[in-house]
Amino acid sequence: MRDVWSVNEVSRETAENYDALRAGFDWRVPETFNFGADVIDRRAREQDGPALIWQDAAGSTQRYSYSDLSRLSNKLADVLRSRGIKKGDRVIVMLPRLPEWFIALIGIMKIGAVPIPCIEMLTARDIEYRVSNAEASAAICRAEHTAKFASVQDVIPVRIALGEAEGWLDWNGELAKASERLSPAVVRADDPAIMYYTSGSTGHPKAVVHASRAIYAWRVSAIYWLDLRPGEVIWCTADTGWSKAGTSIIFGPLSCGACAFFYDGPFVPSERLGLLRRHGVTVYCAASTELSRVVAEVGTRADMGRLRRVVTAGEAMNPVVAERWQEVTGIRIDEAYGQTEALMVALNYPGEDVRYGSMGRPSPGSDLDVIDAGGNRLPPGQEGDLALKVPNPQLMLGYWKEPDKTAACFVDGPDGRWYLTSDRAEKDAEGYLWYRGRSDDVINSAGYRIGPIEVENALAEHPLVLSCAVVASPDPERGEIVKAFVVLRREGEPSPDLTRALQDHVKSVTAPYKYPRAIEYVTELPMTITGKIRRRELRDREFAGRT
Repeated sequence: MRDVWSVNEVSRETAENYDALRAGFDWRVPETFNFGADVIDRRAREQDGPALIWQDAAGSTQRYSYSDLSRLSNKLADVLRSRGIKKGDRVIVMLPRLPEWFIALIGIMKIGAVPIPCIEMLTARDIEYRVSNAEASAAICRAEHTAKFASVQDVIPVRIALGEAEGWLDWNGELAKASERLSPAVVRADDPAIMYYTSGSTGHPKAVVHASRAIYAWRVSAIYWLDLRPGEVIWCTADTGWSKAGTSIIFGPLSCGACAFFYDGPFVPSERLGLLRRHGVTVYCAASTELSRVVAEVGTRADMGRLRRVVTAGEAMNPVVAERWQEVTGIRIDEAYGQTEALMVALNYPGEDVRYGSMGRPSPGSDLDVIDAGGNRLPPGQEGDLALKVPNPQLMLGYWKEPDKTAACFVDGPDGRWYLTSDRAEKDAEGYLWYRGRSDDVINSAGYRIGPIEVENALAEHPLVLSCAVVASPDPERGEIVKAFVVLRREGEPSPDLTRALQDHVKSVTAPYKYPRAIEYVTELPMTITGKIRRRELRDREFAGRT
Protein backbone atom coordinates (compact mmCIF):
# COMPACT_ATOMS: atom_id res chain seq x y z
CA MET A 1 0.00 0.00 0.00
CA ARG A 2 1.23 3.51 -0.75
CA ASP A 3 2.27 5.83 2.03
CA VAL A 4 -1.10 7.21 3.16
CA TRP A 5 0.51 10.29 4.66
CA SER A 6 1.94 11.71 1.44
CA VAL A 7 -0.31 13.24 -1.19
CA ASN A 8 2.22 13.51 -4.01
CA GLU A 9 5.82 14.30 -4.70
CA VAL A 10 5.24 18.03 -5.25
CA SER A 11 6.63 20.17 -2.43
CA ARG A 12 4.69 22.92 -0.68
CA GLU A 13 6.94 25.52 -2.24
CA THR A 14 5.75 24.44 -5.68
CA ALA A 15 2.30 25.70 -4.71
CA GLU A 16 3.68 29.17 -5.39
CA ASN A 17 3.69 28.17 -9.06
CA TYR A 18 0.12 27.18 -9.79
CA ASP A 19 0.73 25.68 -13.20
CA ALA A 20 3.61 23.54 -11.93
CA LEU A 21 1.54 22.34 -8.97
CA ARG A 22 -1.34 21.28 -11.20
CA ALA A 23 0.92 19.62 -13.74
CA GLY A 24 2.89 17.64 -11.15
CA PHE A 25 0.01 16.50 -8.95
CA ASP A 26 -0.81 12.83 -8.37
CA TRP A 27 -3.68 11.74 -6.09
CA ARG A 28 -1.92 8.54 -4.98
CA VAL A 29 -5.14 7.11 -3.54
CA PRO A 30 -4.35 3.80 -1.79
CA GLU A 31 -6.37 0.64 -2.42
CA THR A 32 -7.46 0.56 1.22
CA PHE A 33 -7.77 3.41 3.70
CA ASN A 34 -9.12 3.41 7.25
CA PHE A 35 -8.78 6.92 8.69
CA GLY A 36 -8.82 5.70 12.29
CA ALA A 37 -6.11 3.12 11.74
CA ASP A 38 -4.01 4.64 8.97
CA VAL A 39 -3.91 8.19 10.36
CA ILE A 40 -4.78 8.28 14.07
CA ASP A 41 -3.24 4.96 15.17
CA ARG A 42 -0.18 5.42 12.97
CA ARG A 43 0.55 8.90 14.28
CA ALA A 44 0.03 7.63 17.82
CA ARG A 45 2.74 5.04 17.20
CA GLU A 46 5.21 7.04 15.15
CA GLN A 47 4.71 10.79 15.64
CA ASP A 48 2.54 11.30 18.71
CA GLY A 49 1.70 14.87 19.62
CA PRO A 50 -1.20 17.24 20.36
CA ALA A 51 -4.32 16.46 18.34
CA LEU A 52 -7.16 18.27 20.10
CA ILE A 53 -7.59 21.23 22.46
CA TRP A 54 -11.10 21.64 23.83
CA GLN A 55 -12.56 24.51 25.85
CA ASP A 56 -16.07 25.28 27.03
CA ALA A 57 -17.73 28.62 27.76
CA ALA A 58 -16.71 28.45 31.43
CA GLY A 59 -13.03 28.22 30.48
CA SER A 60 -12.52 24.52 31.29
CA THR A 61 -9.90 23.02 29.00
CA GLN A 62 -8.97 19.48 27.99
CA ARG A 63 -6.10 18.35 25.79
CA TYR A 64 -5.80 15.13 23.80
CA SER A 65 -2.84 13.62 21.99
CA TYR A 66 -3.04 11.32 18.99
CA SER A 67 -2.43 8.39 21.35
CA ASP A 68 -5.35 9.53 23.53
CA LEU A 69 -7.67 9.59 20.51
CA SER A 70 -6.31 6.24 19.37
CA ARG A 71 -6.90 4.58 22.75
CA LEU A 72 -10.35 6.06 23.38
CA SER A 73 -11.61 5.41 19.86
CA ASN A 74 -10.48 1.79 20.20
CA LYS A 75 -12.62 1.49 23.31
CA LEU A 76 -15.69 2.95 21.62
CA ALA A 77 -15.11 0.72 18.60
CA ASP A 78 -14.97 -2.27 20.94
CA VAL A 79 -18.29 -1.23 22.53
CA LEU A 80 -19.98 -0.92 19.16
CA ARG A 81 -18.54 -4.12 17.71
CA SER A 82 -19.42 -6.12 20.82
CA ARG A 83 -23.02 -4.91 20.46
CA GLY A 84 -23.22 -6.12 16.87
CA ILE A 85 -22.35 -3.00 14.88
CA LYS A 86 -20.42 -4.05 11.80
CA LYS A 87 -18.84 -2.72 8.65
CA GLY A 88 -21.30 -0.72 6.56
CA ASP A 89 -23.79 -0.06 9.39
CA ARG A 90 -24.94 3.56 9.72
CA VAL A 91 -24.53 5.37 13.04
CA ILE A 92 -26.19 8.67 13.92
CA VAL A 93 -23.76 10.98 15.79
CA MET A 94 -25.65 13.98 17.16
CA LEU A 95 -23.11 15.74 19.34
CA PRO A 96 -22.01 19.36 19.75
CA ARG A 97 -18.40 20.55 19.89
CA LEU A 98 -17.19 17.99 22.43
CA PRO A 99 -14.14 15.69 22.43
CA GLU A 100 -16.56 12.77 22.25
CA TRP A 101 -17.45 13.88 18.71
CA PHE A 102 -13.87 13.18 17.61
CA ILE A 103 -13.78 9.87 19.47
CA ALA A 104 -17.13 8.80 18.03
CA LEU A 105 -16.27 9.49 14.38
CA ILE A 106 -12.85 7.84 14.65
CA GLY A 107 -14.15 4.81 16.56
CA ILE A 108 -17.04 4.22 14.16
CA MET A 109 -14.71 4.41 11.16
CA LYS A 110 -12.24 1.98 12.73
CA ILE A 111 -14.77 -0.85 12.46
CA GLY A 112 -15.81 0.23 8.97
CA ALA A 113 -19.19 1.54 10.06
CA VAL A 114 -20.53 4.80 8.59
CA PRO A 115 -21.03 7.82 10.86
CA ILE A 116 -23.80 10.32 10.10
CA PRO A 117 -22.81 13.61 11.81
CA CYS A 118 -25.85 15.67 12.83
CA ILE A 119 -26.31 19.02 14.56
CA GLU A 120 -28.17 19.14 17.87
CA MET A 121 -30.68 21.65 16.54
CA LEU A 122 -32.47 18.85 14.70
CA THR A 123 -36.04 18.27 15.82
CA ALA A 124 -37.66 14.92 16.59
CA ARG A 125 -39.18 14.96 13.11
CA ASP A 126 -35.77 15.56 11.50
CA ILE A 127 -34.29 12.68 13.46
CA GLU A 128 -37.16 10.34 12.66
CA TYR A 129 -36.59 10.89 8.95
CA ARG A 130 -32.82 10.36 9.17
CA VAL A 131 -33.06 7.21 11.27
CA SER A 132 -35.70 5.71 8.97
CA ASN A 133 -34.04 6.77 5.72
CA ALA A 134 -30.54 5.66 6.74
CA GLU A 135 -31.79 2.51 8.49
CA ALA A 136 -29.49 3.48 11.33
CA SER A 137 -28.20 0.69 13.56
CA ALA A 138 -26.87 2.94 16.32
CA ALA A 139 -27.13 6.45 17.69
CA ILE A 140 -24.91 8.56 19.94
CA CYS A 141 -26.10 11.78 21.58
CA ARG A 142 -26.20 13.67 24.86
CA ALA A 143 -28.68 12.42 27.48
CA GLU A 144 -30.74 15.61 27.31
CA HIS A 145 -31.48 14.95 23.62
CA THR A 146 -32.51 11.30 23.83
CA ALA A 147 -36.20 12.30 24.01
CA LYS A 148 -35.95 13.43 20.37
CA PHE A 149 -35.41 9.78 19.45
CA ALA A 150 -38.55 8.58 21.27
CA SER A 151 -40.55 7.72 18.13
CA VAL A 152 -37.70 5.67 16.60
CA GLN A 153 -35.85 4.47 19.69
CA ASP A 154 -37.13 0.89 19.39
CA VAL A 155 -35.75 0.47 15.86
CA ILE A 156 -32.21 1.55 16.82
CA PRO A 157 -30.47 -1.53 18.28
CA VAL A 158 -27.57 0.33 19.91
CA ARG A 159 -28.11 3.65 21.70
CA ILE A 160 -25.31 5.43 23.60
CA ALA A 161 -25.83 8.60 25.62
CA LEU A 162 -23.40 11.02 27.20
CA GLY A 163 -24.98 10.92 30.65
CA GLU A 164 -27.73 8.76 32.11
CA ALA A 165 -30.88 8.15 30.06
CA GLU A 166 -33.41 5.37 30.37
CA GLY A 167 -33.00 2.78 27.65
CA TRP A 168 -29.60 4.11 26.60
CA LEU A 169 -26.09 2.86 27.34
CA ASP A 170 -23.92 5.27 29.32
CA TRP A 171 -20.88 6.45 27.35
CA ASN A 172 -18.50 6.67 30.31
CA GLY A 173 -19.63 3.39 31.84
CA GLU A 174 -19.29 1.47 28.60
CA LEU A 175 -15.87 2.88 27.72
CA ALA A 176 -14.59 2.13 31.21
CA LYS A 177 -15.27 -1.59 30.63
CA ALA A 178 -14.12 -1.73 27.01
CA SER A 179 -10.86 -3.08 25.63
CA GLU A 180 -8.14 -0.85 24.21
CA ARG A 181 -7.08 -3.62 21.83
CA LEU A 182 -8.74 -3.60 18.41
CA SER A 183 -8.28 -5.08 14.97
CA PRO A 184 -9.50 -2.34 12.61
CA ALA A 185 -11.65 -3.21 9.62
CA VAL A 186 -10.19 -3.33 6.14
CA VAL A 187 -11.85 -0.46 4.26
CA ARG A 188 -11.41 -0.32 0.52
CA ALA A 189 -11.14 2.97 -1.35
CA ASP A 190 -14.71 2.82 -2.67
CA ASP A 191 -16.34 1.52 0.52
CA PRO A 192 -18.81 3.96 2.14
CA ALA A 193 -17.13 5.88 4.96
CA ILE A 194 -19.39 8.79 5.99
CA MET A 195 -22.84 10.26 5.25
CA TYR A 196 -24.04 13.85 5.45
CA TYR A 197 -27.63 15.02 5.07
CA THR A 198 -27.90 18.16 2.98
CA SER A 199 -30.91 20.23 2.02
CA GLY A 200 -32.15 20.18 -1.54
CA SER A 201 -34.56 22.44 -3.37
CA THR A 202 -37.39 19.92 -3.10
CA GLY A 203 -38.47 17.28 -0.62
CA HIS A 204 -36.52 15.84 2.29
CA PRO A 205 -32.79 16.43 2.78
CA LYS A 206 -30.63 14.17 0.64
CA ALA A 207 -28.06 11.84 2.20
CA VAL A 208 -24.66 12.28 0.57
CA VAL A 209 -22.53 9.13 0.80
CA HIS A 210 -18.76 9.51 0.64
CA ALA A 211 -16.21 6.75 0.21
CA SER A 212 -12.99 6.30 2.16
CA ARG A 213 -11.12 7.67 -0.88
CA ALA A 214 -12.78 11.03 -0.19
CA ILE A 215 -11.64 11.01 3.45
CA TYR A 216 -8.13 10.43 2.12
CA ALA A 217 -8.43 13.06 -0.64
CA TRP A 218 -9.76 15.85 1.57
CA ARG A 219 -6.27 16.34 3.01
CA VAL A 220 -5.40 18.15 -0.22
CA SER A 221 -7.31 21.26 0.84
CA ALA A 222 -5.70 21.03 4.30
CA ILE A 223 -2.27 21.15 2.68
CA TYR A 224 -2.78 23.65 -0.14
CA TRP A 225 -5.58 25.86 1.24
CA LEU A 226 -5.39 25.62 5.03
CA ASP A 227 -1.61 25.35 4.60
CA LEU A 228 -1.33 23.21 7.75
CA ARG A 229 1.89 21.78 9.10
CA PRO A 230 2.52 19.25 11.91
CA GLY A 231 2.10 20.80 15.35
CA GLU A 232 0.08 23.82 14.18
CA VAL A 233 -3.28 24.67 15.72
CA ILE A 234 -6.38 25.24 13.57
CA TRP A 235 -9.71 26.61 14.73
CA CYS A 236 -12.53 25.88 12.29
CA THR A 237 -15.86 27.05 13.69
CA ALA A 238 -18.11 24.95 11.43
CA ASP A 239 -20.92 23.09 13.16
CA THR A 240 -20.41 19.38 13.76
CA GLY A 241 -23.08 18.33 11.27
CA TRP A 242 -21.44 20.19 8.38
CA SER A 243 -19.18 18.45 5.90
CA LYS A 244 -16.70 21.32 6.37
CA ALA A 245 -16.24 20.13 9.94
CA GLY A 246 -14.95 16.91 8.44
CA THR A 247 -12.49 18.51 6.05
CA SER A 248 -11.28 21.36 8.27
CA ILE A 249 -11.66 20.12 11.85
CA ILE A 250 -10.87 16.42 11.86
CA PHE A 251 -9.92 14.64 8.61
CA GLY A 252 -7.75 17.27 6.93
CA PRO A 253 -5.97 18.68 10.01
CA LEU A 254 -5.26 15.33 11.68
CA SER A 255 -4.03 13.88 8.38
CA CYS A 256 -1.46 16.71 8.40
CA GLY A 257 -0.39 16.08 12.00
CA ALA A 258 -1.95 19.35 13.16
CA CYS A 259 -3.98 20.05 16.30
CA ALA A 260 -7.64 21.15 16.25
CA PHE A 261 -9.06 23.69 18.68
CA PHE A 262 -12.69 22.91 19.55
CA TYR A 263 -14.75 25.54 21.37
CA ASP A 264 -18.08 24.58 22.94
CA GLY A 265 -19.53 27.97 23.72
CA PRO A 266 -21.68 30.73 22.28
CA PHE A 267 -20.49 32.97 19.48
CA VAL A 268 -19.42 36.25 21.09
CA PRO A 269 -17.49 38.27 18.50
CA SER A 270 -15.52 40.25 21.08
CA GLU A 271 -14.19 37.00 22.62
CA ARG A 272 -12.89 35.43 19.42
CA LEU A 273 -9.54 37.21 19.35
CA GLY A 274 -8.82 36.30 22.97
CA LEU A 275 -9.46 32.62 22.25
CA LEU A 276 -7.23 32.75 19.18
CA ARG A 277 -4.38 34.19 21.23
CA ARG A 278 -4.89 32.00 24.31
CA HIS A 279 -4.62 28.73 22.39
CA GLY A 280 -1.95 29.76 19.91
CA VAL A 281 -4.18 29.28 16.89
CA THR A 282 -2.21 29.62 13.65
CA VAL A 283 -5.01 28.96 11.13
CA TYR A 284 -8.55 30.32 11.55
CA CYS A 285 -11.35 29.00 9.34
CA ALA A 286 -14.76 30.67 9.64
CA ALA A 287 -17.79 31.67 7.60
CA SER A 288 -17.70 35.17 6.16
CA THR A 289 -20.63 36.17 8.38
CA GLU A 290 -18.55 35.37 11.46
CA LEU A 291 -15.48 37.14 10.15
CA SER A 292 -17.48 40.29 9.41
CA ARG A 293 -18.82 40.38 12.97
CA VAL A 294 -15.41 39.72 14.50
CA VAL A 295 -13.67 42.44 12.51
CA ALA A 296 -16.37 44.90 13.57
CA GLU A 297 -15.09 44.46 17.14
CA VAL A 298 -11.50 45.22 16.19
CA GLY A 299 -9.98 48.69 16.37
CA THR A 300 -7.40 50.10 13.99
CA ARG A 301 -4.95 47.29 14.72
CA ALA A 302 -5.33 43.93 16.47
CA ASP A 303 -2.91 41.58 18.24
CA MET A 304 -3.52 38.27 16.46
CA GLY A 305 -1.02 36.25 18.49
CA ARG A 306 0.39 33.35 16.44
CA LEU A 307 -2.33 33.58 13.79
CA ARG A 308 -0.84 33.61 10.29
CA ARG A 309 -3.65 32.42 8.04
CA VAL A 310 -7.40 33.06 7.75
CA VAL A 311 -9.68 31.18 5.35
CA THR A 312 -13.39 31.03 4.63
CA ALA A 313 -15.85 28.83 2.73
CA GLY A 314 -19.52 27.95 2.67
CA GLU A 315 -20.78 31.34 1.52
CA ALA A 316 -19.43 34.12 -0.66
CA MET A 317 -16.94 36.43 1.05
CA ASN A 318 -17.80 40.12 1.05
CA PRO A 319 -14.77 41.88 -0.52
CA VAL A 320 -15.28 44.97 1.69
CA VAL A 321 -15.11 42.82 4.83
CA ALA A 322 -12.04 40.97 3.51
CA GLU A 323 -10.22 44.23 2.82
CA ARG A 324 -11.13 45.58 6.26
CA TRP A 325 -9.87 42.37 7.90
CA GLN A 326 -6.55 42.58 6.08
CA GLU A 327 -6.23 46.27 6.98
CA VAL A 328 -6.64 45.77 10.73
CA THR A 329 -4.97 42.36 11.16
CA GLY A 330 -2.34 42.32 8.43
CA ILE A 331 -3.65 38.89 7.36
CA ARG A 332 -5.60 38.33 4.19
CA ILE A 333 -8.61 36.00 3.86
CA ASP A 334 -8.36 33.16 1.35
CA GLU A 335 -11.70 31.81 0.16
CA ALA A 336 -12.42 28.31 -1.14
CA TYR A 337 -15.38 26.71 -2.83
CA GLY A 338 -16.89 23.32 -2.16
CA GLN A 339 -20.13 21.60 -1.34
CA THR A 340 -21.23 18.55 0.61
CA GLU A 341 -21.06 16.41 -2.53
CA ALA A 342 -17.45 17.28 -3.41
CA LEU A 343 -15.94 19.52 -0.70
CA MET A 344 -13.17 21.99 -1.54
CA VAL A 345 -12.52 21.93 -5.27
CA ALA A 346 -11.56 25.59 -5.82
CA LEU A 347 -8.96 27.32 -3.66
CA ASN A 348 -7.20 30.63 -3.17
CA TYR A 349 -3.61 29.57 -2.57
CA PRO A 350 -1.27 31.13 0.02
CA GLY A 351 1.53 31.53 -2.49
CA GLU A 352 -0.57 33.40 -5.04
CA ASP A 353 -2.27 36.78 -5.23
CA VAL A 354 -5.72 36.75 -3.66
CA ARG A 355 -8.70 38.07 -5.60
CA TYR A 356 -11.40 39.05 -3.16
CA GLY A 357 -14.80 37.93 -4.35
CA SER A 358 -13.42 34.98 -6.30
CA MET A 359 -13.83 31.41 -5.11
CA GLY A 360 -10.32 30.74 -6.38
CA ARG A 361 -8.87 28.38 -8.96
CA PRO A 362 -9.34 24.61 -9.26
CA SER A 363 -7.66 22.58 -6.53
CA PRO A 364 -4.83 20.18 -7.42
CA GLY A 365 -6.21 17.07 -9.10
CA SER A 366 -9.62 18.66 -9.78
CA ASP A 367 -10.75 19.74 -13.23
CA LEU A 368 -13.38 22.34 -12.33
CA ASP A 369 -14.72 24.46 -15.16
CA VAL A 370 -17.66 26.45 -16.53
CA ILE A 371 -19.68 24.56 -19.13
CA ASP A 372 -22.81 24.96 -21.23
CA ALA A 373 -25.83 22.62 -21.32
CA GLY A 374 -24.03 20.35 -23.76
CA GLY A 375 -20.99 19.84 -21.54
CA ASN A 376 -18.78 22.15 -23.60
CA ARG A 377 -16.21 24.27 -21.80
CA LEU A 378 -17.03 27.97 -22.00
CA PRO A 379 -14.44 30.69 -22.62
CA PRO A 380 -13.57 33.34 -20.00
CA GLY A 381 -16.28 35.89 -19.38
CA GLN A 382 -19.23 33.63 -20.18
CA GLU A 383 -21.57 32.48 -17.42
CA GLY A 384 -22.50 28.81 -17.29
CA ASP A 385 -22.83 25.76 -15.08
CA LEU A 386 -19.99 25.14 -12.66
CA ALA A 387 -19.00 21.50 -13.11
CA LEU A 388 -16.39 19.01 -11.92
CA LYS A 389 -14.82 16.50 -14.30
CA VAL A 390 -15.16 12.90 -13.19
CA PRO A 391 -13.76 10.65 -11.93
CA ASN A 392 -12.54 12.57 -8.89
CA PRO A 393 -11.85 10.92 -5.50
CA GLN A 394 -13.35 13.85 -3.60
CA LEU A 395 -16.75 13.36 -5.23
CA MET A 396 -19.55 11.49 -3.46
CA LEU A 397 -20.51 7.92 -4.24
CA GLY A 398 -24.03 9.25 -4.68
CA TYR A 399 -27.24 10.12 -2.85
CA TRP A 400 -28.38 7.35 -0.52
CA LYS A 401 -31.33 5.41 -2.02
CA GLU A 402 -31.80 8.03 -4.76
CA PRO A 403 -30.20 6.76 -7.99
CA ASP A 404 -32.32 9.03 -10.18
CA LYS A 405 -31.23 12.17 -8.33
CA THR A 406 -27.64 10.96 -8.46
CA ALA A 407 -27.81 10.35 -12.20
CA ALA A 408 -29.37 13.78 -12.77
CA CYS A 409 -26.18 15.41 -11.43
CA PHE A 410 -24.11 14.29 -14.41
CA VAL A 411 -23.84 15.36 -18.02
CA ASP A 412 -21.63 14.07 -20.83
CA GLY A 413 -19.57 16.48 -22.91
CA PRO A 414 -17.14 16.22 -25.83
CA ASP A 415 -14.15 15.56 -23.56
CA GLY A 416 -15.78 13.48 -20.84
CA ARG A 417 -18.33 13.32 -18.04
CA TRP A 418 -19.12 16.20 -15.69
CA TYR A 419 -20.70 16.46 -12.24
CA LEU A 420 -23.01 19.49 -12.10
CA THR A 421 -22.72 21.49 -8.87
CA SER A 422 -26.03 23.35 -9.46
CA ASP A 423 -24.08 26.60 -9.15
CA ARG A 424 -23.56 29.18 -11.86
CA ALA A 425 -20.18 30.80 -12.42
CA GLU A 426 -17.79 32.34 -14.89
CA LYS A 427 -14.02 32.34 -15.08
CA ASP A 428 -11.59 35.11 -15.93
CA ALA A 429 -8.57 34.99 -18.20
CA GLU A 430 -6.31 33.66 -15.43
CA GLY A 431 -8.71 30.86 -14.51
CA TYR A 432 -10.15 32.40 -11.33
CA LEU A 433 -13.78 31.37 -10.83
CA TRP A 434 -16.53 33.81 -9.87
CA TYR A 435 -19.80 32.69 -8.31
CA ARG A 436 -22.96 33.90 -10.09
CA GLY A 437 -25.72 32.18 -8.11
CA ARG A 438 -27.62 28.92 -7.73
CA SER A 439 -29.24 27.05 -10.57
CA ASP A 440 -31.69 25.60 -8.06
CA ASP A 441 -33.53 27.14 -5.13
CA VAL A 442 -31.37 26.13 -2.15
CA ILE A 443 -30.78 29.01 0.27
CA ASN A 444 -27.26 29.52 1.63
CA SER A 445 -27.57 31.56 4.83
CA ALA A 446 -24.46 32.12 6.96
CA GLY A 447 -23.07 28.82 5.72
CA TYR A 448 -26.27 26.82 6.33
CA ARG A 449 -27.91 25.19 3.29
CA ILE A 450 -31.68 25.40 3.68
CA GLY A 451 -34.21 23.76 1.39
CA PRO A 452 -37.29 25.93 0.76
CA ILE A 453 -39.66 22.97 0.89
CA GLU A 454 -38.70 22.23 4.50
CA VAL A 455 -39.67 25.75 5.56
CA GLU A 456 -42.76 25.85 3.37
CA ASN A 457 -44.00 22.59 4.85
CA ALA A 458 -43.52 23.95 8.35
CA LEU A 459 -45.35 27.20 7.56
CA ALA A 460 -48.19 25.32 5.87
CA GLU A 461 -48.98 23.58 9.16
CA HIS A 462 -50.00 26.88 10.75
CA PRO A 463 -53.80 27.24 10.76
CA LEU A 464 -53.70 30.77 9.29
CA VAL A 465 -51.47 29.95 6.31
CA LEU A 466 -53.24 29.16 3.04
CA SER A 467 -50.16 28.87 0.86
CA CYS A 468 -46.57 30.08 0.87
CA ALA A 469 -43.28 30.17 -1.02
CA VAL A 470 -39.81 30.46 0.44
CA VAL A 471 -36.79 31.94 -1.35
CA ALA A 472 -33.40 33.47 -0.63
CA SER A 473 -33.19 37.21 -0.05
CA PRO A 474 -29.91 39.17 -0.05
CA ASP A 475 -28.55 40.18 3.34
CA PRO A 476 -25.35 42.15 4.06
CA GLU A 477 -24.40 40.06 7.10
CA ARG A 478 -25.58 36.53 6.29
CA GLY A 479 -25.20 36.64 2.51
CA GLU A 480 -28.74 35.33 2.12
CA ILE A 481 -31.67 34.97 4.50
CA VAL A 482 -34.81 32.89 4.32
CA LYS A 483 -37.76 34.96 3.14
CA ALA A 484 -41.32 33.66 3.04
CA PHE A 485 -44.14 34.95 0.86
CA VAL A 486 -47.36 34.02 2.65
CA VAL A 487 -50.96 33.94 1.51
CA LEU A 488 -53.22 33.98 4.58
CA ARG A 489 -56.57 32.33 5.04
CA ARG A 490 -59.60 34.58 5.15
CA GLU A 491 -59.50 34.86 8.94
CA GLY A 492 -55.83 35.85 9.01
CA GLU A 493 -54.68 39.45 9.29
CA PRO A 494 -51.07 40.53 8.60
CA SER A 495 -49.37 42.00 11.66
CA PRO A 496 -46.00 42.03 13.43
CA ASP A 497 -47.47 39.71 16.06
CA LEU A 498 -48.50 37.18 13.42
CA THR A 499 -45.06 37.38 11.82
CA ARG A 500 -43.44 36.52 15.14
CA ALA A 501 -45.95 33.72 15.69
CA LEU A 502 -45.18 32.20 12.28
CA GLN A 503 -41.44 32.44 12.91
CA ASP A 504 -41.81 30.77 16.31
CA HIS A 505 -43.97 28.07 14.74
CA VAL A 506 -41.27 27.21 12.19
CA LYS A 507 -38.65 27.09 14.94
CA SER A 508 -40.80 24.59 16.84
CA VAL A 509 -41.42 22.36 13.83
CA THR A 510 -37.99 22.21 12.19
CA ALA A 511 -34.41 23.19 13.05
CA PRO A 512 -34.48 26.79 14.37
CA TYR A 513 -31.87 28.14 11.96
CA LYS A 514 -34.31 27.55 9.08
CA TYR A 515 -36.96 30.02 10.23
CA PRO A 516 -37.88 32.88 7.83
CA ARG A 517 -36.17 36.06 8.96
CA ALA A 518 -38.44 38.04 6.65
CA ILE A 519 -42.11 37.45 5.83
CA GLU A 520 -44.08 39.28 3.15
CA TYR A 521 -47.85 38.86 3.00
CA VAL A 522 -49.25 38.57 -0.53
CA THR A 523 -52.67 37.84 -2.01
CA GLU A 524 -51.36 35.28 -4.52
CA LEU A 525 -48.20 33.50 -5.59
CA PRO A 526 -46.79 33.30 -9.13
CA MET A 527 -47.64 29.87 -10.58
CA THR A 528 -46.84 27.87 -13.68
CA ILE A 529 -49.65 26.56 -15.88
CA THR A 530 -49.21 23.18 -14.16
CA GLY A 531 -49.77 24.72 -10.73
CA LYS A 532 -46.15 24.87 -9.49
CA ILE A 533 -44.93 27.91 -7.62
CA ARG A 534 -42.41 29.95 -9.59
CA ARG A 535 -39.88 30.47 -6.81
CA ARG A 536 -37.32 31.72 -9.30
CA GLU A 537 -39.53 34.70 -10.12
CA LEU A 538 -39.80 35.62 -6.44
CA ARG A 539 -36.10 35.16 -5.91
CA ASP A 540 -35.26 37.30 -8.92
CA ARG A 541 -37.42 40.10 -7.48
CA GLU A 542 -35.42 39.94 -4.25
CA PHE A 543 -32.08 40.13 -6.03
CA ALA A 544 -33.12 42.66 -8.66
CA GLY A 545 -30.65 45.53 -8.79
CA ARG A 546 -28.10 43.77 -6.61
CA THR A 547 -24.59 44.08 -7.99
